Amino acid sequence: MSGPSHVPAYEVRIAEDPADREACFAVRKDVFVAEQHVPEDIEYDVYDAVAVHVLAVREDGVPLGTGRLLHGEAAAAKTGGEAAVGSLGRLAVTAAARGLGVGAALVRAIEEAARARGLTAVDLHAQTHALGFYERLGYEAYGPEFPDAGIPHRAMRRVL
Repeated sequence: MSGPSHVPAYEVRIAEDPADREACFAVRKDVFVAEQHVPEDIEYDVYDAVAVHVLAVREDGVPLGTGRLLHGEAAAAKTGGEAAVGSLGRLAVTAAARGLGVGAALVRAIEEAARARGLTAVDLHAQTHALGFYERLGYEAYGPEFPDAGIPHRAMRRVL
């Protein structure tokens, strides 16, 4: 995927090898733990072992962003137990890559991974400041605002 000529080219891929997964975790540490002060012991969880992780990486190998998809039993607690609904989470884009379309590309890659697994919708818990970003991608908020790691969130869903 390429942006305007002044934007470095990058690709979004499923993080299948250990180096890609480590890059995903490093981006999350930079964004959630360092920038947003989410405690490290709650940033990483048992779902990381079963999630589909996606990684955006620049041509020169620099990681730009990540996100994950939970499906099946792993997603049930976040989606109201609906088997055909996946859970998008841990979407993070490095400060240097914000505004380049990386976040939207990651969301679309997660949606493709959901479709490939037979899912019909994707839920997520959006930080309230990011509601507009997800709304532009077709997600609709539902339910009340709630805190997660001390940050206000809203549940959102997009039917695929």
